[in-house]
Amino acid sequence: MADQVAPAAGGDAAAAAPAEQPGMWGMLKGMLRNMFFFWCVSSLLKGFTGGGQGQGNSTAPAAAGGARFPPSRNLFPVGQLYDFYMYLSPEESRFELFDETPFWQELGIKYGSWEGGPNNDGSFEIAKTFPTPESLQNNGSLYLHVFVTKSGQSPNPKDRSYVKREVIYGNQQLNKYKKKFYKKTANLITGKSDKTDEELAKAEVMKFEVLNFWHPNLTINLVDDQTNWSKGSLPAPLDEAVKFDPTGMFYKPILFFNNYWNLGADYQPINDTVKEVNLTLTFSPMSLFKYQLYASQQMRNKWSSLMSGDFFEDDAAGDDQDQIKQALLETSPYLLGITVVVSLLHTVFEFLAFKNDIQFWRSRKSLEGLSVRSVVFGIFQSAIVFLYICDNDTNFVIKCSVFVGLIIEMWKIQKVMDVTVDYQNKYFGIIPRLNFADKGSYLESDTKVYDQMAFKYLSWLLFPLLGGYAVYSVMYNEHRGWYSFVLSMLYGFLLTFGFITMTPQLFINYKLKSVAHLPWRMLSYKFINTFIDDLFAFVIKMPTMYRIGCFRDDIVFLVYLYQRWAYRVDPKRTNEFGTSGEHPTGVPLTEEEQKAIDAAAAAKAAEPAAEAVAEPTPEEKKTN
Repeated sequence: MADQVAPAAGGDAAAAAPAEQPGMWGMLKGMLRNMFFFWCVSSLLKGFTGGGQGQGNSTAPAAAGGARFPPSRNLFPVGQLYDFYMYLSPEESRFELFDETPFWQELGIKYGSWEGGPNNDGSFEIAKTFPTPESLQNNGSLYLHVFVTKSGQSPNPKDRSYVKREVIYGNQQLNKYKKKFYKKTANLITGKSDKTDEELAKAEVMKFEVLNFWHPNLTINLVDDQTNWSKGSLPAPLDEAVKFDPTGMFYKPILFFNNYWNLGADYQPINDTVKEVNLTLTFSPMSLFKYQLYASQQMRNKWSSLMSGDFFEDDAAGDDQDQIKQALLETSPYLLGITVVVSLLHTVFEFLAFKNDIQFWRSRKSLEGLSVRSVVFGIFQSAIVFLYICDNDTNFVIKCSVFVGLIIEMWKIQKVMDVTVDYQNKYFGIIPRLNFADKGSYLESDTKVYDQMAFKYLSWLLFPLLGGYAVYSVMYNEHRGWYSFVLSMLYGFLLTFGFITMTPQLFINYKLKSVAHLPWRMLSYKFINTFIDDLFAFVIKMPTMYRIGCFRDDIVFLVYLYQRWAYRVDPKRTNEFGTSGEHPTGVPLTEEEQKAIDAAAAAKAAEPAAEAVAEPTPEEKKTN
């Protein structure tokens, strides 16, 4: 549950640090899964639409209106010479560009060649420093307009060499608007804050401010691909990226603006005090496979923005993205490949663990051997996480996910306790009272005694730790108020020491000398995912102490495995019903035991007959 929690507010760095890393694991695994899924779908579709270079599709799907389009060829065959022109403009429209000198142009480039340019790698680069445009200083935008034409043709509609259907065009906003959040935090004891007076003043009147940022680097790619695509049969985002000419016989190469590797930390704020800016542009070819990987990530970001309703990036999201990109840049490709496979398995095991957990509690009839107090404490943990993310302005999608988890935890209550509604004794005379009572199978066994004993011993450890953490948090961290302090303190404490709450079940297993009551299928999936998380801990750059912290759950799970080995099932042991694993219908008796049982049965059968003989008849009773 804690994987999805947003960073802590204000200066509560101690609570925030553990929260950010698990969220990053989820983002990394989600990104890799999306890339792999998009590549599989596109590769499958490519097989249906021609598959190879120069091959057609004899069965093109029907487009809208029932018309069928034949396979289309790339407008630029291999070896085609082309030119590109780039312009800068504060306007998104391109109609007034050609009265000015291009910001950058290159002529006579060979399409499909990966050996051109000054470095013989197919790439061209230019770096310029120029006065900050007035539009940027006034919180406006600046656009890059790119035209690609066949060699000798003009991008200007007024020129005679202009051929409209053969002009490839795209534009990109060079600046980015990002949110900067303001929160009024202070030390609750001293009243002092590390924030500036300006930030505190803005926190009084606004939650966040949208600022203008500039990044000095941008890469423009022309996709090198000769696949025979058919109009109306392309999946997203290829259906938007591939442009067909009016005849449908040709399609234009994809012009892609690649800013994926622009780290959020490199964006510079722009205002009227910035007098000049730097811009480095790189133009290079790109393979279709590589484009699909980048496009899948762009689609993921687009869907996330649509689902959350937030179209401005904030600093926290930028930091998480930076950590992912740094991991991709600094980690071995072989290790990343393993990570992709393992992350897919992690998703499968997460689903299976969730499914088997629900099945276990739905079919469970007896609570013998299970820690009911751990289930109740799990609801408390989930409630704290949900209140914490609500207090820290997390996006709606994460709130829904955590809330669903809380509902599932609450659903378990009626499985471990008897819940009744008292309509006679209402709260405030309006709200019916809920009564909770332990189930019979829990009361009749020794489980309740051991459960109470385990939590008593656990409280001796948890309460001093909680008190110490609370004193540290209130003395050294900043908070918006006492409510935020309580939530952030409890949340940080549960992240740091929450694994201890799994130990009561270990204690019950030890006392009962049995683990047969546990949902081992669900636990097995969780064990595997825990070790997968350890792999991510070494793949991603992080503090050493946090890496050590990743092994806390491993220790508890290893104790579970040891108990399963120590208290394994003895097939020869007879249970209270007289059966065993070797003899499911009952253990065979010896000859002496059988004679003794027969004699006892005969004696018991003779007792009613003797009583019947000794009992006088009604006539005898009258005579007497």
